[in-house]
This record gives sequence, structure tokens and C-alpha cells, in this order.
Amino acid sequence: MRQAGRYLPEYRDIRSHVTFLELCKTPALAAEVTLQPIHRFGFDATILFSDLLIPLEAMGLNVVFTDNGPTLPAPIRQAQDLQRLKVFDPWESTPFVCETIRLLRDKLGSTPLIGFAGAPFTTATYAIEGKTGKQFIETKRLFYRDPETAHRLLALIEAATRAYLLAQGAAGAQAIQIFDSWIGVVSPEEWDEFVCGPTQALVAAIKATGVPVIYFPNGATTLLDRIARVGADVYGIDWRLPLSQARMRLLAGGAGSFALQGNLDPAILLGSEERLRRQVAKVISEGGGAGHIFSLGHGIYPETPIASVEALVRAVRGE
Repeated sequence: MRQAGRYLPEYRDIRSHVTFLELCKTPALAAEVTLQPIHRFGFDATILFSDLLIPLEAMGLNVVFTDNGPTLPAPIRQAQDLQRLKVFDPWESTPFVCETIRLLRDKLGSTPLIGFAGAPFTTATYAIEGKTGKQFIETKRLFYRDPETAHRLLALIEAATRAYLLAQGAAGAQAIQIFDSWIGVVSPEEWDEFVCGPTQALVAAIKATGVPVIYFPNGATTLLDRIARVGADVYGIDWRLPLSQARMRLLAGGAGSFALQGNLDPAILLGSEERLRRQVAKVISEGGGAGHIFSLGHGIYPETPIASVEALVRAVRGE
């Protein structure tokens, strides 16, 4: 999950000298920030430092980052708005991402690097809402009032994200994680009609190159039987459901061979080490022996003490 951020003093130091977008678009700095958690904690893998909205900007939308989060002043709300979007060449429009990956592979040695992007639905919500959504009224309005435009938008985003992630793999990312951060607001019917198709297509295109895919459907425990059809190599599970139950629901939905990733509640890191160790042991037990990558069930909180992360690593490694 999110490894670099406001909980690290070395990250805050770099961030104090540049804007967030400058940080994402400066390969030397983005690589340094990606490496900071590895240097401090010695994690078993690292994830590229970037942002979910980089592809939307490359597609032609104006994205503004502020202290209150990203905004898109001219969102996509009707069919004619699609004319402003394009499928881009990542090597030309987002060369900083590919260069950051190249720099990281030179420095990481045997530590694997995970590339990432937002899933078509989650990326589409930003394009439609114009900001981080809460009730996703505009997204649902577009789905139900103009489903043809919604399908076209999701297809465009899938095509652009596909090119973007294939470029990350070609640049050296050894696995790809697809974040569906807001998929928890989708009903089973909406999943079937709008979301499943482009998500499946994106996962299949990446897997066809031999790069493993991690799909993280945040808040979607009620959809796991349907999510099983996505075909990912690894399913990230948030903290709202024990891993053993998540595995059963995915199997019941017809998932083939897969591993699980997760799913410690990040808030546990705000408590005592004794409680932390109990919860770590429980997650490892729930994960079982059939393929489990231990991680948090969502991104780490800025308020998290460094000592808690150090204690977490010791607990997972049985130290």
C-alpha cells in the first residue's frame, strides 16, 4: 500500500521544497521518495511514487493539486465532453514515470518494484465528479441518464490506462497494482453493467505480457463473488473482512489460482505494540498458506508513529 507520505520526516522535507505535481514529475525526486521506506524499514517490495490522476492529465484534463486534494475544473459530464479526451503515448506524455522506474530498477537491486494506476471506474469518478467523491452523485447520474457516454468514457480510460501500465512494465516494473479506491459505492448491477468489462480487459492486457497484476477493490467486500471474474493474480483486501472469508467468497465466485494481499487495519498502528502484534498474528493466520502478501488494508495514516511501523515489520518477520 502507500509507503511514502506525510508520516515520514524525510518525505516532508522534500515535499516542503516542491509542489506535489513537481515531485511526481521529477524522476530523481520521485525515485528518492519511493526508496525512502526501503532505506528506513527494509520492506520486501516497493511501490512507485506517483498519483492516480497522472493519466487523466495526460488524456487532456486539467488537474489541480491543492492542500485539500485534487480538483478537475472542467469535469466530464456529457457526451460532447469526451471530445476533450485522448489516448496518449506514455513515452511522450508521461516520460517522467518511465524514467523514475528506470532509475529505481538501477538502485533497488533484488527488491521488486510495483507500478500502479487507478482502475477505470475509480479514475472515471475523478473525471466525472471533478474531485474526490463522497456520494458520487454525478457519476451515478451519468450512468443512469446517459449510459452510452458512461461506457464510452470507461472504454477511453481503460485504453489510456492500458498503454500507461504496459509502458510501466516495459520500463521495468515487475508487478502492477490496480487501485479501485471507490469501487465500494458500486451496486452489483452497476458492477455487471459498467465496471466489470473494462476492468477485466485491463487486467488481461497486462497479464498477457507476463507481468503479475494485483487488483485492490477497496470497500467492495459485498462484490467479491463478482470481482472473482476479474482474473487478477493477487486480490488486495481491505480490513473490513477477514482474509479467510475473502478467499472463500472469491473461490465461490469462480476465481482460479490467486493470492491475497492485506489486510491489517492501518488504525492499529496508532495503538499499542501489544495489540499490534495480536492483530498481525491474526492476519497471518487468516491469510493461511495458500498465497498471502502481508500488507495494510489501506494506506498508512499521516499520524502513524515511525516506531509503530518498525514494530509492525518486526512482528511480521517474527522478531
